[in-house]
Order: sequence, then C-alpha cells, then structure tokens
Amino acid sequence: MSLDNIRIVMVEPLYGGNVGSVCRAMANMGLRDLAIASPRGFDMDEARMMACHATHILDARTVYGTLAEAVADCGLVMGATARTGLYRAHARTPREWAPRALSSARTGKVAMVFGREDNGLSNNELALCTQIIQIPTTAEFPSLNVAQAAMICCYELFVAAGRYEGPDEKTGEAPSALRERMFDIWRETLLAVGFMKDDKTDHMMMGLRRILSRGMLTVDDVHILMGMARQALWAAGRGGGDESSDVVPPDADG
Repeated sequence: MSLDNIRIVMVEPLYGGNVGSVCRAMANMGLRDLAIASPRGFDMDEARMMACHATHILDARTVYGTLAEAVADCGLVMGATARTGLYRAHARTPREWAPRALSSARTGKVAMVFGREDNGLSNNELALCTQIIQIPTTAEFPSLNVAQAAMICCYELFVAAGRYEGPDEKTGEAPSALRERMFDIWRETLLAVGFMKDDKTDHMMMGLRRILSRGMLTVDDVHILMGMARQALWAAGRGGGDESSDVVPPDADG
C-alpha cells in the first residue's frame, strides 16, 4: 500500500497534545510512519492522552537529530507552510499534491513535513522540501494548528488513495410499479383526510411526486411511506363515523 510509504515528520514539536493528535489523525487515515526531527521535549502523558487509541503510532515513532536525517531516505519531500514568498510560489494545496505523493510512494518513501507550532519551518528546512503544501484559508488568518494541518493533509491522501468504501443501501432503487402503488395509496389517504379536494387532486399529486423525486427512493423507503399512508388512512377511517367500516388496520393486508 502506498500509504505505508508516507512518513509524517514533525519538526521540534512543542506540545505533547499536538503530537498525540497527529498520531490519531494518522490512524484515522491509514498512515503509521511518524518521525520526530530535532526533538526538544514534550509532555508524553499529554501525547498519550490525545493519541487515544493511536498510541501504537506514538510508541513506534522514530526520532532523528535533524530534519535532513528524517528525510534522507525520502524521494518526494513535501513541506507544509502558511507563509508566502518568492521561494514558496510553487506551493499547491494538499488535494493537488495528493496524487503526486501517492504515485511517488508506490516506489519509494515520501515525507510530509510539519513545522513548529510557534514559527513553522525555517527557509533552510523548506530548502530540503521538493514541494510545498499550502492549505487554503482566509487571508486574514492563514495559520492552522499543526495537528489540524496534518489531519487535512492525511485526509486528502486517504481520499485520493481510494481506500474508503461508503455503505451500500440495503435495498435498491424502488421500481416504477412500486412507486405508483405508493402514490395511489397517498392519493386515497390525502383525499380521506381532507388535505386536497377532487378538483385539485392531480395538481397536488404532481407536487408530491416532485418532492419525492428529488432524491433516490429505495424499496425500503417506499414501503415506509406506504405504511405511513395506510396508518393515516386507517386513523382517518376510525374517526370518520360510518366510513370506519370500510378501512382496515394498516398491516392487515401486509
């Protein structure tokens, strides 16, 4: 898996909470290679607390004396920065860089580098980066928390990798014949409860069709809507004097 070849590098992190939060973000998005460059000490208890169930990534972290050592075996090195300037003009968003990162990770190590909480990456450190990442923000407040920035970048990698498979509907889209049965029941019900009159029936039913056609209706959806209509029709019959003898309970006919 190409995600296994992507290394998240934190340079001189100040706060254990951020380190733990980055671990959790990595675990959420299928990454596991964490490197700490130029460590200056952080609260390990705080890191463990914020890592939650991702302490295995925290415990397996690799510590390097310098950023150069942390990325020495990486081909593509991507540095995240909020600053702009002459040597940062080729910056791109995480979404734009994600396919390139995954492509490179198929054949070698890729590093994604995040700087210090207080002043980010220095120019010398950015010089080690072959690509620069900038996360879109408002111009008035461009700086993100380092763990938030890492989460955004890891998310874009995960999505680009195609690893996520959304849930499937239990039943497929309702066929036309079933939908028409549903509309017939609703027509009868809405007339019975006095919601519409005979001369406005077609007009009101077109409105109902339009509402229920804005999204996909599954077989289960239609059965629920039919059950609601039957229940309302039965209730209307119970309160309608002589008409009550003509209406059966909603589940009597399945």
